[in-house]
Amino acid sequence: MAGGTHRYSDAPARYWALTVIVLATFVTFFDSVTFGMLAERIKHDFGLSDAQLGFLAGPAGVIAFFFVGVPLARLADIFPRKWVLAGGSVAVGVVIAAGGVAQGLGQFVASRVFLAASGSAHAPASYSLLADAFPPRRLTRAFALLQFGFIGGTTLGPFIGGRLVMASRGWETHVGRWHLFGWQWILIGCGVAAMAVGLLFLTVREPDRAAQLQRGGAHDGLAAMLGWQAFRALAERPRLFVPLFGALALSALDVFGLQFWRTPFLIRTYGWNEGQIGAAMGLAVLVGSLVGLVLGAVLVEVLARRHADANVRAAAICFAGTSVAAILSPMMPRAEWSLALMGVGVAFGIAGAVPQNAAVQRVVPPAMRAQVTAIYLFMFTFFGAMGSFLVGVVQDRVVGDPHRLWLTLVLCAGTLLPAATLLMVLAMRPYAQEIERLEALERAK
Repeated sequence: MAGGTHRYSDAPARYWALTVIVLATFVTFFDSVTFGMLAERIKHDFGLSDAQLGFLAGPAGVIAFFFVGVPLARLADIFPRKWVLAGGSVAVGVVIAAGGVAQGLGQFVASRVFLAASGSAHAPASYSLLADAFPPRRLTRAFALLQFGFIGGTTLGPFIGGRLVMASRGWETHVGRWHLFGWQWILIGCGVAAMAVGLLFLTVREPDRAAQLQRGGAHDGLAAMLGWQAFRALAERPRLFVPLFGALALSALDVFGLQFWRTPFLIRTYGWNEGQIGAAMGLAVLVGSLVGLVLGAVLVEVLARRHADANVRAAAICFAGTSVAAILSPMMPRAEWSLALMGVGVAFGIAGAVPQNAAVQRVVPPAMRAQVTAIYLFMFTFFGAMGSFLVGVVQDRVVGDPHRLWLTLVLCAGTLLPAATLLMVLAMRPYAQEIERLEALERAK
């Protein structure tokens, strides 16, 4: 842009883009949470162990992502992001629906293998688009509103998903050799919804980029597609990015592991069914999410008055709160108390997500924003996927007793989340120094 200026989208255009991104995020998390509600049905119908179930929920979904996640995210840096988002959402819908029509465990696993890869460009393209559509003073608000996609998916997922799981018992279908378990119709519905949202992205107005990329130059080679330039940019500031990314990885291991195993834990420990769990969990997550949004915004604003590292400092405080809630929740004598503490953990998790995302967007080079975000979110996705598998392995090989899943969750939370909190604390000082450097450069322009 001439003169170093950037023209942001007008208010209707940027908020419509945000609305469609929220809808796409909602569908993604609705599918993820509903899949967790189906865990015990999938285990029974396919005869899986807990480790196999954890693999299906996690590592199976990131195998393809490992190879193509960053290259696909690179598309958001060189092509219109609305097209990348549209194509990704449609692909996600096709893959989810494919699991709904799978005729065996092999086909079902294959559909989950491509799920994360299909959506790998969603978050990088979304964050990049929002960062160019919203002025800096309103960007944190945009990321806060973006959380409504997560909130909707994680609250309506249990509430609606639990009822659908109970109702799906009567939906089993036989047509000749073609057989569908009742719960597979739920996946088909999620897939159709994702495809519909993909078409909505075609109505979004593409904002100007803060940094124009030179097509056909050094930025467009194989190294760029593989994200090597972004890795190099991160390697230049290891004291900042290593603890930031490390904290994310460790927290994702436990948070995603807990998220998937919530329903099996409540079934095995307290004897609840999916309908009961869905209603109670939906309420706990909804209240926790709304509290978390307010808590995160207020906490950052208060800390920003005195600290340049407000975003990272707020995230560290929230990590500590999540740690306490996650360790205590599985130890409760009643399901209601356990769910209440799950809600507290959700509140701290949401409160920490907004400043955490904003912190990364603030310190990465604009021309590599989507690539760095892809790497950041790859760690979140990859280690989060490993979390469900880790819980399953610990449950099978360390604890053993299926009715002591609560102990497995305590062991995992007590090991991973305090370490993640410590890493986030270590990132505070280098983050403050980087913010001061960037602000000095901006004043010098």
